[in-house]
Amino acid sequence: MASNKTNTGNYFEDFKIGQILNHATPRTITEGDVSLYTALYGGRFALQSADSFAIDCGLQAAPVDDLLVFHIVFGKTVPDVSLNAVANLGYADVRFVAPVYPGDTVQTSSEVIGLKQNSNGKTGVVYVRSTGVNQMGEVVLDYVRWVMVRKNNLDAPAPETVIPELPAVVDPVNFVMPPDLQIQQFDTTLSGSPHMYEDYEIGEKIDHIDGMTIEESEHMLATRLYQNTAKVHFNQYMMKDDRMGRRLIYGGHIISLARGLSFNGLGNSLFVAAINGGSHTAPTFAGNTVFAWSEVLDKSDIPGREDIGALRIRTLATKDTPCTDFPDKSEDGSRNPNVVLDLDYWLILPKATVAL
Repeated sequence: MASNKTNTGNYFEDFKIGQILNHATPRTITEGDVSLYTALYGGRFALQSADSFAIDCGLQAAPVDDLLVFHIVFGKTVPDVSLNAVANLGYADVRFVAPVYPGDTVQTSSEVIGLKQNSNGKTGVVYVRSTGVNQMGEVVLDYVRWVMVRKNNLDAPAPETVIPELPAVVDPVNFVMPPDLQIQQFDTTLSGSPHMYEDYEIGEKIDHIDGMTIEESEHMLATRLYQNTAKVHFNQYMMKDDRMGRRLIYGGHIISLARGLSFNGLGNSLFVAAINGGSHTAPTFAGNTVFAWSEVLDKSDIPGREDIGALRIRTLATKDTPCTDFPDKSEDGSRNPNVVLDLDYWLILPKATVAL
């Protein structure tokens, strides 16, 4: 008699509006996780790299990189939300609420806030709001994502279409900054960049120049680091029969590569305060080389803070295409097929008028 104790994951017809999913496996983030993350993406941001630098900025230690927190919180959701996904489609209203330090434990829950069956009747889009909390129950991260999920029973009736209204931009008034953050002793020699908040202009474009080639072993190691169990990233036996014929790179891997590359031009960014929206516009595979460029979309003061400001940044990542000419959409609105990520987010930078 066959056992039915294994988890086959939820299919599109299993999701209901208002459904709460409490995800398994809390995760204590360690210094080992931080070191491995650095080895994968090469991030050089000083605040996340050195306790001494972070302490000079008023923090208790070097905080865990915001995107590592995002990936781990995200990874908890996969067995319940996207184990049977075709693709992760986008993000919105992503708010980094509190810093996470090595030794903190995070766990995640999600609420289903939207459903839409696709016209082919074989898949549908599921919208969830996921929340990560630490061991004290404090929210550290809150975000919405939507994912295309396969149907198992093709005869299951389509649910009523519900598409949530989401803000196009996270309002800086909703940013939560660490209350003990201070940048009077911010050292631009140690941070590796002389460029402060005032040095950036709206409309400015920055070619981050460098490229990183994705290795098969690296992207699988990264995805396992986040305990992300999505089949499309691991199971070549299954993916050989897919239209792509091979494993897809986890979209978050591209986000972290682009963030790592962005140090060359945005080296003094302290935190990612929020992600307004993002889309994975084309698949990536092992062997592709990722480049990135950024545009300053907006600038904002932060209520109650005279020492730091926020840059709204749009970062595009490409595959096998250097960004010297800032590849983007064509004049007719069609996407450049070599652009694989379009991410709109807020960064926090120190102001030169306060920092030494």
